[in-house]
Amino acid sequence: MRVPMKVDYGVRALVELAGHVGEGPLPTAEIASRQEIPEPYLDQVLSVLQKSGIIRSRRGPRGGYTLAKSASDIDLGMVMGTLDGTGAPLICIEDPAECTFSGACAQREVWQTVDEAVQNVLSMTTIADLAARQQHMVSHGMYYI
Repeated sequence: MRVPMKVDYGVRALVELAGHVGEGPLPTAEIASRQEIPEPYLDQVLSVLQKSGIIRSRRGPRGGYTLAKSASDIDLGMVMGTLDGTGAPLICIEDPAECTFSGACAQREVWQTVDEAVQNVLSMTTIADLAARQQHMVSHGMYYI
């Protein structure tokens, strides 16, 4: 399974926002700079996250983005679903009617099991979990920002 770049960027932006809860909105330029994400692309990703209600924006000179929910209420499955649909490894997992072999396909069952395991991990991992991991790495000199 390959994580699409927009999901990677979205998660990194959400972790950045989680690390600044209570400090007011973060401008796109600051998030982009700190996370080394191209700002025009980040604008698109943040717009999708805002429309889905995961983040909120404020315009103006002190504008930017904040989390619209608690970081512990935003899981990676939610982010992946918002930015990339289901992320199923094969179309027949989402819609068995799309494949004439799906009713009698041995590999479909394997990929379905893989998809269920991935979805389970994603739903159990929150932005708060990742923000805490990142903070731990920073405080122990394992990560440089």
